[in-house]
Amino acid sequence: MPPKRKHRSSPAPKGLAAGEQLKRGKLPSSDPWGWVGTEVTHPSQITLEHRLMSCGLSRRSNNPLCANKYAHKPEKQSSPTPKREPAGGELGDDVIVVSDDEPPPCSKKLCKNNPNCLNYLGQETWKDEDKVRELFLKASDLGFNPVLNARDPELPNLGATCYANAFIQVWFRDLAFRNGVYMCQPSQDKEDVFEDSPIFQLQVTFTALQECTQNVFNPEKLAESLKLSTSEQQDAQEFSKLFMSHLDAEFQKQSSPSLRSLVSNQFQGEQVYGTICGNCHNKSERSTDFLELEINIENNARLEDRIAALLQNEKLTGDNKFVNQCESLQDATRYTELRNLPPVLHFSLLRFVYDFASMERKKSKHNLLFPTTLNMDQFVGSAAARKAASSDKSVRKNIYELRGVLLHKGPSAYHGHYEAQVLDTASKTWFQFDDENVTKIDSLGERRYTGRDMVDVLNGNPKKYDQNYRKNTGNPRGRPAKKKRRIDDSDDEVIDLPLISSISKMARDIFSSKDVYMLIYVRKNVPSPDNANWPTVTIASQGSEHGAMTVDAGSFSPPPRAQDVVNSLNAAHDMACDAYAKRQAKAKEHFDELLKKMKDVYSSWSVNSVDEDSVIISRQALERWLSKPLAKPKTKPKAAEEPETTPEILPTSDILCQHDALDPQRANNMKRVSSSAYEKLAEFGESEISPVCKVHDVCEICIWESFIEKLYQVEHPRLVAQFDAVCDETPDQPGYWISKNWLKDWRLQKPKMHTPLQGDVPPDAPEYLGHVVCEHSKLSLVPTARKSISTKAGDIIKGLFPRWVPRSTQEELCAVCEATINMSREDKRELRRKAEDEKARLRHMHDNALTGNTLLLENVPCAILPAHFVRLWRKWVTRPTEGPRPEGIDNSQFLCEHGHLLFDPNCPNDWDTSIAVVQMTEWMLLADLYPCISPITLEKKLVENPPNVFDTKFEHDIPVCHDCRSKRRSNYDVAEITVRLLSGKNVSKDVVTQESKIHKSEENSQPQITYGSHRTFGTRQSKRIRESKDGVEKKRITVSKSTTVKDIKVMLHEALKIPTICQRLSHCGQELDDNSVTVATLGLLINDVLDLREEAEDDEYATTDDVTRAKKRRKEERGFGGTLLASSHPNVVADATVSSEGELQSDHDSPRICGLCGFSQHPPNSQQCGFCLRDLKLWGT
Repeated sequence: MPPKRKHRSSPAPKGLAAGEQLKRGKLPSSDPWGWVGTEVTHPSQITLEHRLMSCGLSRRSNNPLCANKYAHKPEKQSSPTPKREPAGGELGDDVIVVSDDEPPPCSKKLCKNNPNCLNYLGQETWKDEDKVRELFLKASDLGFNPVLNARDPELPNLGATCYANAFIQVWFRDLAFRNGVYMCQPSQDKEDVFEDSPIFQLQVTFTALQECTQNVFNPEKLAESLKLSTSEQQDAQEFSKLFMSHLDAEFQKQSSPSLRSLVSNQFQGEQVYGTICGNCHNKSERSTDFLELEINIENNARLEDRIAALLQNEKLTGDNKFVNQCESLQDATRYTELRNLPPVLHFSLLRFVYDFASMERKKSKHNLLFPTTLNMDQFVGSAAARKAASSDKSVRKNIYELRGVLLHKGPSAYHGHYEAQVLDTASKTWFQFDDENVTKIDSLGERRYTGRDMVDVLNGNPKKYDQNYRKNTGNPRGRPAKKKRRIDDSDDEVIDLPLISSISKMARDIFSSKDVYMLIYVRKNVPSPDNANWPTVTIASQGSEHGAMTVDAGSFSPPPRAQDVVNSLNAAHDMACDAYAKRQAKAKEHFDELLKKMKDVYSSWSVNSVDEDSVIISRQALERWLSKPLAKPKTKPKAAEEPETTPEILPTSDILCQHDALDPQRANNMKRVSSSAYEKLAEFGESEISPVCKVHDVCEICIWESFIEKLYQVEHPRLVAQFDAVCDETPDQPGYWISKNWLKDWRLQKPKMHTPLQGDVPPDAPEYLGHVVCEHSKLSLVPTARKSISTKAGDIIKGLFPRWVPRSTQEELCAVCEATINMSREDKRELRRKAEDEKARLRHMHDNALTGNTLLLENVPCAILPAHFVRLWRKWVTRPTEGPRPEGIDNSQFLCEHGHLLFDPNCPNDWDTSIAVVQMTEWMLLADLYPCISPITLEKKLVENPPNVFDTKFEHDIPVCHDCRSKRRSNYDVAEITVRLLSGKNVSKDVVTQESKIHKSEENSQPQITYGSHRTFGTRQSKRIRESKDGVEKKRITVSKSTTVKDIKVMLHEALKIPTICQRLSHCGQELDDNSVTVATLGLLINDVLDLREEAEDDEYATTDDVTRAKKRRKEERGFGGTLLASSHPNVVADATVSSEGELQSDHDSPRICGLCGFSQHPPNSQQCGFCLRDLKLWGT
């Protein structure tokens, strides 16, 4: 049994409930154009009242006169409402009360288009005096408030100097280093140039960070003294090495022994590179000093693991055998040891790697985990000593604590931003230094591992914490499993949960980051020299959220010269603060006067009745008048003492029409303002509203034009309804033909063809006339484009368009069009017969002209014609009725202005897809069928030249114009070239000689002849046949004149999967070493040929020529070349420079260059290339 249907709920009652008051806000609003078609049917009947109604300004308009919410109203005492007695026979619930006592509703949404409401124009901003005073002071352009520029001083970025700012912040927190900088004194003969030296500017910078009363110090003079370009981003690691070398050279000139050895005692360590012969076990070692340890990184690797990888032994076998006292190649073991560690240990992470595919440096996104406490005992000494230190937990000589982290923010190795995270040792607080922005931080890097989370990290599984976190969403800590784990069956003991207490004692936290670039550790429990009893000074950092930052100032004080510079900066800062305070007090006085005048205007500008004298002003002009004092001026005044006296003109063009009267179409922007308030506004002096219109200034012309369109919108639907009622009334009776498209558009409520003030387009307009009649002005043969209507419907259309002459449904079709259709059928049969006849007579051209098969044309007279003609002809003979027949044959494209050939038939590179070859007999047939000029004849023959040397070549009567031919091949925007991949390590001399001979033969217009050769020049064969003959793989690529050799190599890498670093390109036997050379510079022509040789990456193929080629191929950026730092480091190429004390220095040592990628800016102790990471022991020069 189907379920019972539910009863519909009763509809809600309409109208007012019993006893409910009828409010005026619920009355239906009147249409401002409701008088169109009812009261007025002709423009001459329009009165002033109608014009005011169109703008909502009439008393008949439903726009209430809203009370001013910001007017000063006296308090009124409420009186009780008199109780109304019901009339005789009425019930109290049957009475509907229309209340006039309740004011009309007023809100921002309801009164948006009400010209009589002036309540929501921005007056609420002026209610809060404290807030608006603050906005006014900001807009007054008082300049920067120097009071905000307070301690702690930081360093602004001058453009591209963030790499230097980060290191200066780290060095400043090193008290021993800061004290050493302060102790530097100039020599007696260098007093006059000392203040321009970098060491003095560094003293000023450190003094400003310590003593300056401002929170931002500009290190511009320090950059100038180092000759650093503020528009070029440099490598922070390289800057650290070079600047430290420069400072070490300055310290060496000092008289204090402790100061001369400051850099070596504080930052310098010792490492040993050794080799043990596998035969005689003889050991050879080489000791070097380092300022930082370079660490390779892997994804999610720990810092300790990467240090161990740096010290891992390397087996030298095979091609890498070692020659020692045995005087022969022997297997050997290469090892690296750390002998001595400095108090301050820098780890430089090789974050930038070299990409062989793009031949560019790229930034590695690998995540690195680093601890806050690092045990370096397990990495110092020989392998036996390191193993003993790992097992003996009591040895704690080299325990280091994290003091600084340098970050590189950005996705690219060529641009980005450096930031520093530094520990304040006195307050044990970490701070983030982002140029002039300093923030107190609670965590380093992107993630922090503490407590139980470190178990997974120390077990070699840093991702397990993240997996547990996602799995246990209810427990954000995500407890790991208590089961022991072993990684790759190693013998190392796996850390279990009970060891957490010991772990937290040794390494409290572990952090990870994908942007960490350098780590600075300081040995624990090692007092700094000469500063054991230094006191500390607590300085408030900028912003209360940063807390207090404690800076170890020490008993030492900055040098007097540097202190004088900072004192002058502090004095200038105090003067700027006083000047700003005076300007601020004057601005506040002006604001108090302004606020009083503003309130006096907007509290009295509403009208109380439509008869009150008023003006019409734009809503945007009033909003601009209220917001102008709080907006910053676009242009500053010439002098602060000369304020602007000319008032600003606030236009009212958004309510005016083109006739400079009130536009009824813009009535939503109009506001009625009392004339008395407008006079106060005009006397205000700050701004002026112009022009101003009266209420009766509504434009009569615009009203008349709008009335025409409004009347059309009223009458058009009525006429369409009348037309539809009689359109198909008598289908069997004679009627009229009308265009279907016109009728469909005209029936719309808003026809698309309607033009304002011009009406609708008539049915016989040119765009619709062809739907009914043909080109002979007779009835068209196409009945689907027209529709029949009744005579009554036609009379309605005639009433609208008196000049329309309709066509009767009884009219005969056009006889001329019918005869033309019958005649075209015969023509199509004739075209098909003619096409089949031409195809049969020219069968060989149809089948072979575009295939490139000319093997059957040897010793046969031939002719050349455009391949475009053959394509059009084949298309026509296939479908003769659908396309035009070719007009003729034009061979002028193959001839130059001198009447000679533009291509060489005996040069394979000149044959392209624009040339077709046909037999001479077929050319004669084409000459009979199509108009053409004299033929270009040629014939392929076997010739003997010199004796006993045979080859085939084309003989032609018309000579080749070599000058015009070269211009034709070089005149292109985009062209295709061929790249031949040659097998083997070296290019065959025969191939190079053959290639050079081919290009030479092209220049001399002589075909290349080889012994026993039967090459068919000009024959376009299949790829398989060509490759089997040539024995090489070929690749066609598209280039332009701006394409570089590097771009070609990248395209070949994508197509052939050959790394760009292994590609050796050559043209005409000359290798292309410079990757920046363009195709235009090389002079490559259309269909030119390049040779490609793939060079293996193994070390056995590295020769002296390869190293020389690498130097030429890679042109690195100049780095710090040309700066003062270049003269302090032997591996930076620079001219003779001047030291900080005016001494002339020059660099005579050649830079160490990587033989694989050509990178030349390597520090002396670098063992790996900074770009391609190759071992410089094998590849360095």
